[in-house]
Amino acid sequence: MRKAHWLALAGIAASISLPVGAQDMNAPPYPETRRGDVVDNLFGEKIADPYRWLEEDVRENKEVADWVEKENAVTNAYLAKLPARSWFEGRIGELYDYARYSTPVSAGGRYFYTYNSGLQNQSPLYVRDGLNGEQRLLINPNDWAEDGATALSGWDVSPDGKYLLYSVQDGGTDWRILRVLDVDTGEILEDQIRWAKFTNLDWVGSEGFFYSRFPEPKEGEDFQALNYNQAVYFHRLGTPQSADELVYSTPDNPKEGHTAQVTSDGHWAIITSSLGTDARYQVHAIDLTKRGTLGWQARPLITGFDNDWSLIDSTGDTLWFKTNYDAPRYRVLKIDLAASAPQWQPVVAEKAEPIASASLVGDSLILSYLKDASSRAMVYDLSGQLKREIAFDGLGTASGFYGDPASDETFYSFTSFNRPATIYRYDVASGKSTIFAEPELAFNPNDYTVEQRFYASKDGTKVPMFIVRRSDIASSGRAVPTLLYAYGGFDISITPAFSPANMAWVQAGGAFALANIRGGGEYGKAWHDAGRLANKQNVFDDFIAAGEYLKQEGISTQDGLAIQGRSNGGLLIGAVTNQRPDLFAAANPAVGVMDMLRFDRWTAGRYWVDDYGYPEKEKDFKVLRAYSPYHNIHSGVDYPAILVTTADTDDRVVPGHSFKYTAALQAADIGNKPHLIRVETRAGHGSGKPTDKAIEEAADILAFFAYWTHLTPGR
Repeated sequence: MRKAHWLALAGIAASISLPVGAQDMNAPPYPETRRGDVVDNLFGEKIADPYRWLEEDVRENKEVADWVEKENAVTNAYLAKLPARSWFEGRIGELYDYARYSTPVSAGGRYFYTYNSGLQNQSPLYVRDGLNGEQRLLINPNDWAEDGATALSGWDVSPDGKYLLYSVQDGGTDWRILRVLDVDTGEILEDQIRWAKFTNLDWVGSEGFFYSRFPEPKEGEDFQALNYNQAVYFHRLGTPQSADELVYSTPDNPKEGHTAQVTSDGHWAIITSSLGTDARYQVHAIDLTKRGTLGWQARPLITGFDNDWSLIDSTGDTLWFKTNYDAPRYRVLKIDLAASAPQWQPVVAEKAEPIASASLVGDSLILSYLKDASSRAMVYDLSGQLKREIAFDGLGTASGFYGDPASDETFYSFTSFNRPATIYRYDVASGKSTIFAEPELAFNPNDYTVEQRFYASKDGTKVPMFIVRRSDIASSGRAVPTLLYAYGGFDISITPAFSPANMAWVQAGGAFALANIRGGGEYGKAWHDAGRLANKQNVFDDFIAAGEYLKQEGISTQDGLAIQGRSNGGLLIGAVTNQRPDLFAAANPAVGVMDMLRFDRWTAGRYWVDDYGYPEKEKDFKVLRAYSPYHNIHSGVDYPAILVTTADTDDRVVPGHSFKYTAALQAADIGNKPHLIRVETRAGHGSGKPTDKAIEEAADILAFFAYWTHLTPGR
């Protein structure tokens, strides 16, 4: 059936090969948008904000809801006319339709993992009794909502494998509802936790669990109110949430956030506190073996919010951490809390490549490194001596390696642009990897070329970029329409991964490029610092240089470069479109931060000052004012075709950012190409989006790109 579908799609490709310009696809008439008279005087500059009314919650404000409905009607009518729309929807659906597993978690002799048969909107969770046991369904979130928009989010298993704690995400919101399931019977217990957000889930034996929550917001402010006073609670099974015990909070410092982790032996609870998005933490330890006498007494380990301290695990009284303290690319330290005067001791020194993750499995440390944004994994003994490297198949991303010092077994996944994730079981004692789950594909990964190049940015900095093409196109050297993606912020590394949408673009005859621009974590702290605060322009310069390189090297056609970014990447796309509208044919700023003078006024926005700065501080204001997408649209200049995408339940980057930006685009004299907005309903910042909605959105975006870059699938 898969082969037949594949051939049928090839037939569709021939049938939709309409010439560009066969119908008028220029800007349609836009809905009228009320222009207000709000003007702020900020540091001596008058800043007009005529669309401030669009900041109001679309679920609560009828005028905003009516505006969204009218904009969506115009956009949907336009997208329906795109000649490649049906081709992309079919092909992306084909590429989603493969069995995929998450990395298994073992507890009490059982193995827990999610498994999606292909086109299920949400991935159900299964358990096996023993590695080779029969697969048994535990949770099927596809039964939770008719529209598929209620998702299974995080989950954690009690150490004895008897209870499953899981979180429910409805309509894409960041808020979570926590529930508990009895693994033996499949019964969902009466326990229910509300107002959890940005939380770890960790058991204390099978007695209960830690979680983090915020105070209940005022009525009608669920999706916009700022998040303050996060606290860690302990919930004992069989009791109401009102009886939960407060474990750790800082009411005198409401900006601090707190999460809890329990070591695999159940000895320690580690409280990690943060102030924003920067990996700068304070750390406290609670000795769970002394709860009867000390209660939740938290012992300070790290104070000052100066460095990243990430718990690896414990061995008895010794705690192991990954840290960038005196090591911008990270190292491993340990501390013996039973010592009379505990001291931090080095275990694995900093290397040229940054450590991305670390775990303790059996008698070994497994450290995953980033080598030019691609994974390497090394196994060390507990004295820090290198034992071996885990071999991977080319450029890609390895993740997982969760483990336990009491077991030699761990699991990891490996993926690349042309390879969906394969799940491996790794035995630390023997050093052997065996396949746990491997997807069956409707294409041959070897038919696609993945390469990495380095290009010079404006200031001469060498920046890596992955390029993915069909092998026949790569070998011919011909230029093709190209989709360029990047993120560039918050110390987040963007590494190779399989995307059905990106693969569909490549199969259609285009090229996909991922630029690892500054602001991310690909090369450690220095790479992040070089792309934030006063250095944010480096991010935009890196991206613009990537676009210029793709054209100069004959990878992209001269009039066929499309660009895309999400969240902080949406900000990136808005900023570079303003700065170099001539360079790009089409742009998709998705769920972007577009008003840099007011971003810190909603939900999680206040955390982002670590990367962006404080709008109320004059020095930061001047930097933000210079690149804010909403405030720097230039009338009198031809802009590329723009499709803004957001969602009504995005309470991470509230959709008002995209609403205001779109209104400003449509009011400006920036040419006759379309400048549209697509607002998804019952969806949020991205996580939990059902498969059918993901396919529809991707098809709309790629068909939009294909038209404006002159890409005709099938050629």
